[in-house]
Amino acid sequence: MESRNTQLAVGLFVIIGILALLFLGLKAANTNVLTNGETYKLFAKFDNIGGLKERSPVKVGGVVVGRVSKISLVGDYYEPLVEMTISKEYNEFSDTTSVSILTSGLLGEQYIGLNPGFIDDTVEMLEDGDYIYDTKSALVLEDLIGQFLFGQGND
Repeated sequence: MESRNTQLAVGLFVIIGILALLFLGLKAANTNVLTNGETYKLFAKFDNIGGLKERSPVKVGGVVVGRVSKISLVGDYYEPLVEMTISKEYNEFSDTTSVSILTSGLLGEQYIGLNPGFIDDTVEMLEDGDYIYDTKSALVLEDLIGQFLFGQGND
């Protein structure tokens, strides 16, 4: 009888351990997409998105306000189009807002940085489905190293 109780306790311990690992894995993957509430979509075209991925954060001043929901190529020149899902809580962006692809640290993950534009009576607010036209592409470390190495002899 004692052996059966021990086996049940070990089995319960293993199940709790698996659930804890699953929980930690989901937290590490950052699966909360800010879809708990209302959202809206914004679009931006870039020349180069570097290593930006779907589900990358969209931040304003370091605060996550949304996620990249889709990346596709559009147009005759195959320009990257980034679709961002933004929480309705943050709906006060004007059409003078700019967007940049930034990197966390020197070699960290890339994310979208929104820089809110000025607000006055002459500018309109961004709404669901609007495009942000003031974009700054990603800085690709390999390109910078190549410019440094091969640009030295041009002096």
